[in-house]
Amino acid sequence: MNGFEKLNNIKQYAVTFGKWCFFGGLLGSLGGLIGAGFFHALSWVTALRESYSLLLFFLPLAGILTVLLYRLCRLQENRGTNEMIDGANHNAPVKGIVAPVIFVATLLTHLCGGSAGREGAALQMGGAGASVVAKAFRLNDQAKKIFLLAGMSAVFAGVFGTPLAAMVFTLEFLAVGSVFSVALFPCGVAAITASTLSHTLGVHVETAPLTQSLSLSPQLIGKVVFLAAAIGILGTFQCFVFHKSEHLFKRYLPSPLLRIIVGSVVIIALTLMLGNGRYNGAGMDVAIHAMEGQFYWYDFLLKLVFTAVTLAAGFKGGEIVPTFFIGATFGCFMGSVLGISPALAGALGLVALFCCVTNTPIASLLLSVELFGGNHLLLFAIVCLIAFLLSGKQGLYKSQTFLFSKATLEESLADSTVKE
Repeated sequence: MNGFEKLNNIKQYAVTFGKWCFFGGLLGSLGGLIGAGFFHALSWVTALRESYSLLLFFLPLAGILTVLLYRLCRLQENRGTNEMIDGANHNAPVKGIVAPVIFVATLLTHLCGGSAGREGAALQMGGAGASVVAKAFRLNDQAKKIFLLAGMSAVFAGVFGTPLAAMVFTLEFLAVGSVFSVALFPCGVAAITASTLSHTLGVHVETAPLTQSLSLSPQLIGKVVFLAAAIGILGTFQCFVFHKSEHLFKRYLPSPLLRIIVGSVVIIALTLMLGNGRYNGAGMDVAIHAMEGQFYWYDFLLKLVFTAVTLAAGFKGGEIVPTFFIGATFGCFMGSVLGISPALAGALGLVALFCCVTNTPIASLLLSVELFGGNHLLLFAIVCLIAFLLSGKQGLYKSQTFLFSKATLEESLADSTVKE
């Protein structure tokens, strides 16, 4: 290669670098604004619900409004986050109207006591917003895919304040077994920009750093391995319950209006039976308190039921923050049995269950650092890898593709045995 060709290559890389810095910064700024607005709106409606418990009885009305809103905007067939995955994997069209609709629908869910998260809404708002920007710039299909991923990373980071996890999560959950490296830089720029901007606008990360000093004894590692295996089973069970609940609701209640009304009545009845709203809303505060030792052994089961009914009925939001709740409280329960402190066991449970149901081990490790610090990274690696392997091809997102089988190790050993 002569000097002229090298100069042209350097110029080409510099132009590409500049373009993706600009577009990543643009998407990050948009994602940061949306994320901060969404975070503060959710905080406001949650405080309102906690102050006025009678809002629970308006859950059927919130459900009806959600169904009518989606019908008015011709989004009856919208499949949520799965639609974003298809948009990136297969260049399926993503409608910009999804962003404001999921914003409003998620607020209605949280205002009236539905058990749902916020990451599903964040990913959809990010993907839909990025799709609008991509159309405005008349980009090709490859660039649109990168925009979609960067937009999702941006709003995810803007809402949760975890830019490293957000940067990798949207790449990793797209196709299990591969990270779309071409989009890594734009996603990183967008996520860091969004997180920085949203932090400036008052978004705070709900963290609980682990400062406890532990020696990695064989006994402790053995306990963590057992905990990881239990979480792998729980993750498989959670995905089965969520998918089965959705299937049964649609089978026996084909009308979306009837489905969401019945689901609302079930949530109201369960809340009244328990006499508190511990399992309504997202529940991240309960997850944090559980790691301080404030939990009941059955917390994870009840949260799983509340969330399964809420989402199967047709309410909007997401599954990840309820998964944090389920994982943290289950970890605390198992920790009390195994002799692991609630803080450590809850943190390990939260991250490992997130890894199981999303099939994103690398993003999960980054999340553990951003939420709990890096003091016990080896233990987080152990629970994530074991739980990820044991969870099989189960996952929250039906459109996820697997570029390899988790049974590859077993199959390769079987093959080698045959050859011998």
